[in-house]
Amino acid sequence: MPSPAAAPGSDGLAPHPTLGQRSLQAVWHPCTRLRPAPAAGEPPLAIARGEGPWLFDAQGQRYFDATSSWWVNLFGHANPAINAALREQLDTIEHVMLAGCTHAPAVELAERLRALTGGALGNAFYASDGASAVEIALKMSFHFWRNTGLPAKREFVCLRHSYHGETIGALGVTDVAVFRDAYAPLLTQAHVVMSPDARQAAPGESAAGVAARALAELEALLRERGGQIAALIIEPLVQCATGMAMYDPSYLDGARALCDRYRVHLIADEIAVGCGRTGTFFAWEQARGDAGPGAAPLAAHLWPDFLCLSKGISGGYLPLSLVLSRDAIQQAFVADDVARSFLHSHSYTGNPLACRAALATLDLFAQQDVLVRNRERARWLAEAMAGLAADARLTHVRQRGLIWAADVRAELAGADFAARFHQAGLARELLIRPLGRTLYVLPPYVFDAAQARWLAGRLQSTLDAVLAPAAAGTARREQKESLDAA
Repeated sequence: MPSPAAAPGSDGLAPHPTLGQRSLQAVWHPCTRLRPAPAAGEPPLAIARGEGPWLFDAQGQRYFDATSSWWVNLFGHANPAINAALREQLDTIEHVMLAGCTHAPAVELAERLRALTGGALGNAFYASDGASAVEIALKMSFHFWRNTGLPAKREFVCLRHSYHGETIGALGVTDVAVFRDAYAPLLTQAHVVMSPDARQAAPGESAAGVAARALAELEALLRERGGQIAALIIEPLVQCATGMAMYDPSYLDGARALCDRYRVHLIADEIAVGCGRTGTFFAWEQARGDAGPGAAPLAAHLWPDFLCLSKGISGGYLPLSLVLSRDAIQQAFVADDVARSFLHSHSYTGNPLACRAALATLDLFAQQDVLVRNRERARWLAEAMAGLAADARLTHVRQRGLIWAADVRAELAGADFAARFHQAGLARELLIRPLGRTLYVLPPYVFDAAQARWLAGRLQSTLDAVLAPAAAGTARREQKESLDAA
């Protein structure tokens, strides 16, 4: 998409820079490569407002938010119910420290989340972002073992290609080279075990078979190092940042059993997959298979020891994260000795506005029967994507709840596929950012069947436009090889 022209200056001589151009000069954008001229200079998309699944720039051009603004938005932009709740909260209390004080939104949110786990997890410890929640869970696990007389348990285990954040502790359990390698000298190296990613299936092997192989590797490590390992951390059902790697739920149940056997904590990172993305409010609810309407609740002992939430928990409105834990975890910190206390904190812990947005989000789940309606949306999405699913240029087409993904064949993707697809999508009213050569959509929970078909059509058009040069190049090579052979 070409850069918008700068607006003429009031003096008629020099143009005023656009908001995007000003942003290039003033803002260091995250997850963005800084490139020297002449490659540099493509301004970021300047968004003026949002409504439902749509974002609008200053010129009124609309864009479908196909990835929920980095996986955070649940109920659309400028949602009236969440807006009203925040306006009311603004007139009550905007912030107060949570050390020595409390307030209704923080208490009510913690109570409601405990209830959603059937009482298995509670003791909500609030933070601001996903990486912070991961740091808290890692520190709590290590400190728990120290407090209970097992200080040697200080090692962690993560899955191959896992992503859990980019702060120093979280990077220690992240296995994505582009994020961690530059900081390797600063990190405590975790044990990395096989991912249950179903794309690894051998011919004739099921996703459950891949999960069983991954569990066998995990068990071998725990058998050898269980006395030194504090916790295993996993993203339940979908490893998002590594390319929406989806796997069989049996891995969750098996990992829980192994952690129990070898006295290792299990940390569920539901920062991206929680809040209904996978079909249940918590992805972990599917540890023993489908957990749809009428299914028996998961027994308390089958839940993880820690569960991290962020992103969608505030509806995509305000930074908020939290860690839920078992009561037995918290009890290990009860003592007069301050050295046994968990003293982690930050100034905005449990911010009332963020907690109120989260409560309004939970209200929408309850009032609109969202999980049931999302099953219908998932069906709309699958039906709409049927044409793309049959496209020979794509492989490993997969879906879990409202996350749909497919991989572009490596020989066709070419260099900078994600960036080229992003730009071509903007020209077709799509805000979308592939992960490498993985094309995925993770839309807000406010689309209908017609919009699902529209989205699929625009994705197909974008894919055709981006891969056309690659296909032409392949045809030219094949023609030359044919002539050379003749």
